Amino acid sequence: MDNIALHFKLYKPCGIISQLNSKNPRELRKKKFLNELYDFPKGVMPIGRLDEKSEGLLLLTTDGKLCDDINRSGLEKEYYAQLDGEITIEALTLLRKGVEIGFEGKRYLTKACKTQKLSTLPNFPEADKKLRIGRHRPTSWISITLTEGKFRQVRKMTAAVGFPTLRLIRIRIGDMSLENLSPGEVKLLTNLTATCEQFNS
Repeated sequence: MDNIALHFKLYKPCGIISQLNSKNPRELRKKKFLNELYDFPKGVMPIGRLDEKSEGLLLLTTDGKLCDDINRSGLEKEYYAQLDGEITIEALTLLRKGVEIGFEGKRYLTKACKTQKLSTLPNFPEADKKLRIGRHRPTSWISITLTEGKFRQVRKMTAAVGFPTLRLIRIRIGDMSLENLSPGEVKLLTNLTATCEQFNS
């Protein structure tokens, strides 16, 4: 049984770092980590990351090879982003074609992606008060699906077209969705064989 890989999915809340813990005592005092959400077994690692202020689907596994395979696979990742202002058709077109963002001190042209404005507001738990989403300025929601994952990419992309991201929630990785998880909720993926086959297909 010790050799059976374990996989988890969780709804990472805003304000949590996408790592189990830290070796830095000062960071441990000031930041919150994934091990505060659940008693994860030894050897668990996050598959990819979400920045501290971002929320949503995060996958974890004890299978290092599977983790590397998924990170290199170009698997689709879908996000819902609440933007500052009413996004325009022109801005959506630019996002779809790819925009220039800063990455590792250089200019980087993002790959073509899928994006659309949401006609119906998504039904998510109330936003963390730290996000300070203005109540008197209009906002809009978009869906954006990437096959790459540069650091803070969605935020940089929407800012590049003039609509900064206020709230960012990842809802899907490949065929794995956030479903009805609540912020901080962790779910053990019991059908491990199917899960591995899905990511390796």
